[in-house]
Parts: sequence; structure tokens; C-alpha cells
Amino acid sequence: MKKAHVLRKLSRTGTYVIAILLAIWVLFPIYLIAVMTFSTQAGVYIFPKPLFPQPISTETLQFFVNSTGVLKSTLNSVYVAIISMVLAIIVGAPAGYALARFIFPGRDLYRLAVVSTRSFPTVILSVPLAVTFINWGMYDSIISLALVHTAINLPFTVLITSSVFAGVPKEQEEAAQTLGCNGVSAVIKVTMPQALPGIAAATLFNFVGSWNEVFASVILTVRNRTLPALVMASLSVSPLPYRFAGAFFILLPSLVFMLFIRKYLLNLWGKVVK
Repeated sequence: MKKAHVLRKLSRTGTYVIAILLAIWVLFPIYLIAVMTFSTQAGVYIFPKPLFPQPISTETLQFFVNSTGVLKSTLNSVYVAIISMVLAIIVGAPAGYALARFIFPGRDLYRLAVVSTRSFPTVILSVPLAVTFINWGMYDSIISLALVHTAINLPFTVLITSSVFAGVPKEQEEAAQTLGCNGVSAVIKVTMPQALPGIAAATLFNFVGSWNEVFASVILTVRNRTLPALVMASLSVSPLPYRFAGAFFILLPSLVFMLFIRKYLLNLWGKVVK
């Protein structure tokens, strides 16, 4: 018994150590970017780096925000993210509901096909998409890029909403129908309120995914670049303050998203129903 207790304690300690190391691996670059962003432009080049900005300054961040094209590309990123987020939910949520509620021929094959679309790298698909959009007269367009981001986000949306709807017992919808609701109103009044937190979390994930996407944005836009595409295209000629501030500016929505959505993360996978 004593030996088993020691082994469990060692196993728990090892788990904590691995978790701490992974946290440091993820958080240290974010910390470094934040320190450099809130340093002066001259302070960015100081080595060794201080633990905290000395002095704390928004000079570097203002330099990035006031750079040519940043505000326009930020608005483009917001427009593209909102359009793709809405389209992904409008198309993906009904598909997820169908997977969760109905048994039909080819359902497993359809689910596998949805997952398999994620195996194609975006950078490979972007070139033929660029040629297609050029032939259609849609190249360098906010709408065309939003459609591509919608296609990228759809597999995630379908699978997650399917899991969320599966976590709501079908018997509740059937009970609502016995009390006078039809099929649609039962879904709206019974299922949707319970599934809404998970759907909202999936929606915000779609927004952040579109906001951070860079490869398709670089290839499919020239004058109407999104913010990640603008920063990516200028990396070879931009100074270090621009790079650090750009990384922080792009990263900020994801950090805010995680702060507000953390309590809904488990809802993304639905509830376990015995």
C-alpha cells in the first residue's frame, strides 16, 4: 500500500511538472511579446531583456497602430471574421443538429468527410482558389476571403455543434411536442437555450480562427489585406518594434476571447448523458 501511495504521488508530481512546463512553453512567448510591446522603441533593442518594461510605454504600440495600412487591414479582418463567423454558424449548426438527431445512410461517412477536409493544408488550396477567384473576378475581395474562411471553419463548426446538440436529450424535444409544440418550436424553446452557450463558444472560436488565419489571406488579397496578412507581408522589411507590437495586436483578441469564454469551454463538447 505504501509503495502504491508513493507511485501515485510521483505520478501526480510528474503530471504537475509537465503541466507547468507546457504552461511556461506557451506563456513565455506571450509574456515576451507583451514586455516588448509596452517598452519604448529603443527599449526593444536592449539586451538582456528586463522582466518588466522600463519604463512602461505605449510608444511601440502607437508606432504600429499609426503605421500605413494597419487600421484599414484591422477593419478588413473584423469584416471577414464576422461574415465567416455568421455563415459558418448558419450552415454548420443545422448540419450539426442533423448529425446529432437523425440516423441516415452515410452519416458516418459524412462525418469522416467533414473531418478529412482538415487534412488539406490551406497553403495548398490557396493557389487554385486564387486562380478560380481571378477567373470569376472575385480576387482581392473581402467577400471571397470570407467564403474561404467559412469553408475552413465549417468542419469545426459542424463537429462541435453536433456534440453540443447531442448533449441535449432528445426526449426533452419529444416531451415538448406532446405539450403542443411542433418540431421547430420544440428545438427553439427547449434545445436552443441549453445548446446556446456551446454554440456561442463555437461562434467565437470561428471569429478568432478567421482573425488569425494568414496563409489564404496573403495569397488571396493584395490591396485589401487582413491584419495578419499585412504583418506577414511586411516582416522582411519591418523593424523589431513593428513586429512585436503587431504580434501583440493580433494576439489580443484571442486572449480576451479565452478570458470570457473559459467557463463555456466544456460546453463545446456537449454534456455527458447516461
